[in-house]
Amino acid sequence: MAEEKLTGVVQSTVFRNPDNGYSVLSVSVKGEEVNVVGVLPPLGDGENVTFYGGWVEHREYGRQWKASGCEVEEPTSLTDIYNYLASGQIKGIGKATAELLVRTYKEKTFDVLLNMQELVKVKGIGATRAQMIAESFAEQFGERRQMMFLQRNGVPPALAARIAKAYGPETEAILRTNPYKLIDDVDKVGFLTADQIALRMGLAPDSEHRMQYGLRYVLEEAAVSAGHTCLPAQEALARAAEVLRCPPQALERHAQALLMRRDLVLSERDGQSYLYLSGMYYAEVETAMRLIKLRLTAPVMDAGDAASQIEAFERRRQITLSDQQKRAVTGAVEHGVFVITGGPGTGKTTIIQCILYLLGHQHKTFLTAPTGRAAKRMTEATGHEAQTLHRTLVFSAETGHFEHDEDNPLKCDCVIVDEMSMVDIFLMRSLLRALRDGTRLILVGDQDQLPSVGAGNVLKDILQSGVLPYARLTDIYRQEENSMIAVNAHRINEGEMPYLNRRGSDFFLDRQDGPSAAAKTVVELCTQRLPGFLRLRDACRDIQVLSPQKRGPAGVIQLNRLLQQAYNPPRRGKPQIEYGENIFRRGDKVMHIHNDYQLHWETEDGDDGDGVFNGDMGMIRDLDPDRYELTVLFDDGRLATYSRTDLDELDLAYCTSVHKSQGSEFPVVVMPVIRGPHLLMTRNLLYTALTRARKFVVLVGTEDAIRTMVDNNYITTRYTGLCQRLREQAAPAAPQPDFE
Repeated sequence: MAEEKLTGVVQSTVFRNPDNGYSVLSVSVKGEEVNVVGVLPPLGDGENVTFYGGWVEHREYGRQWKASGCEVEEPTSLTDIYNYLASGQIKGIGKATAELLVRTYKEKTFDVLLNMQELVKVKGIGATRAQMIAESFAEQFGERRQMMFLQRNGVPPALAARIAKAYGPETEAILRTNPYKLIDDVDKVGFLTADQIALRMGLAPDSEHRMQYGLRYVLEEAAVSAGHTCLPAQEALARAAEVLRCPPQALERHAQALLMRRDLVLSERDGQSYLYLSGMYYAEVETAMRLIKLRLTAPVMDAGDAASQIEAFERRRQITLSDQQKRAVTGAVEHGVFVITGGPGTGKTTIIQCILYLLGHQHKTFLTAPTGRAAKRMTEATGHEAQTLHRTLVFSAETGHFEHDEDNPLKCDCVIVDEMSMVDIFLMRSLLRALRDGTRLILVGDQDQLPSVGAGNVLKDILQSGVLPYARLTDIYRQEENSMIAVNAHRINEGEMPYLNRRGSDFFLDRQDGPSAAAKTVVELCTQRLPGFLRLRDACRDIQVLSPQKRGPAGVIQLNRLLQQAYNPPRRGKPQIEYGENIFRRGDKVMHIHNDYQLHWETEDGDDGDGVFNGDMGMIRDLDPDRYELTVLFDDGRLATYSRTDLDELDLAYCTSVHKSQGSEFPVVVMPVIRGPHLLMTRNLLYTALTRARKFVVLVGTEDAIRTMVDNNYITTRYTGLCQRLREQAAPAAPQPDFE
């Protein structure tokens, strides 16, 4: 939409959201009344305003001006000054007082409103009322001035409203001193946004603030985008130099300053120097220390007693555990910390059931997992209630921390965590803080899956360290007749081609050459062929499309567009909200894509809390385009309402990336397998995708593309140090760190 100008006089404020500044104004333009909508500063009746933006056609309210910003001309005529003051915008001033002020002070009225000593001279205005008037006027004009300043420096209206709300009248002074404070103080402002504002304001490109925040940004971005907890020091400097467009040596003294302040930590490992953000470094050290300590404090079950109870479990369930499974169960009850790792169908669920039987009613055991879907699946498989780690630890929006920690530990004897490959270093540390001495911790997961989306590689580092006991499961037990899902997952993991299109099987390849043909076939499978063939009651929920790529004809974004068009097309009278690359409609399948510890939710049973997390999936139940609000009903029954400022946390989820599907399990998985970037088309990614399917898999593409993925055993290096920290803490006389 091309930027245009519209100048008029504000008649009234029809609606204003004080939290985000979204406003609906009635404006007189050359005698015609026009509706203006957008995120705007507080505007009084009678003010002359120039709005930037353009005309749009609203389905219900017709033609209106959608404003991207504005400039305000302060009232100059006595009539305009009176209209502004009489509008009720300024507390303590009504029509009579407005008339008295204008008649007394004329064009200097606004100057007087900030001067309490002058105000109290006005008949009928005492000291208390004068203070109210001065404060209200300063607040109104102050917020507007700050938003005007921000918009002049290229800050989008919604962000300008958040910044002005955070800093108030000090906004301009703070940003002129150090605009990078935005990163620390304002939610969802990153380095690139702050840097754009700083440079537009004229901050020197080689300023100390810019160099140091740029270094921090590179390490933060490495954690967010690739899961690194650290970077080789020279690589970190090189990346920062590229972002800041300066030579790497220019950053060395700034790195030293950050090291001196303990904002960064330098660690040596295998003859290489690594740079950490201090929070990442101490998260690794503390996690290692607590794991080693916990290993030594839990009570141990007698081996003979364990063996007899395993036999009792076998008789009760009328099954026979293999020696491998028995060793896993015995190890779990004989050690304070124990890890069980294995692929699909290797009996991990049966082992958890047996452990629960052995611990019996005399031990209180919590079952937990990183995502709602994983916890729900754990509940269904074991018959025991499981919760997400976040709900188990109880996040408090008031404090910004989990309620359960070292001062308020979980009241249980054992915690079993499933889908451990998804647990990042910070969530692991939070869990360990909440376990009192003597609590048994059992970690269950598949180390061959993709690592956590968050920073760290906890499960793999624990296994690689060799300092904690573990059992590795390799034999397949869950194999229904003609089921190839588990078999093929293991074949792929071993570098062998999967069995394709066997009669009566649950694993198929639909041969299509080229991404556009593959995408078309994916949509046909989801909406026409598979629902009838598999007798699915709700194809949209039961079939999950996964794609290795985000962009391209068969990437996540395009497949979401095609599937949305097929499942939930636009219709006259059906409301929708456009946000970024997405169009949201009532009934859309969506996923929350960031951890948001503040977002409030409730359930129809009356339960409520705060926190919606990366990977949570649901359906849009309600949508209000006028308020830019929508409500999502998540798969676990939670309802959360999203305002305009929250919508960047939602994505369509008819198709998701393989990474985003971790921790979830779906009845049916459909996946395009076509040629793509070498770093994406990997064995590890294909294996992870297939292990998300419970009943049926259809790959769409060619045997050559599948062979390429199976042969490509490239695993992206993830820079982490937990393995080293565990070995250090397990060594005699390990130093005890200071966790300030």
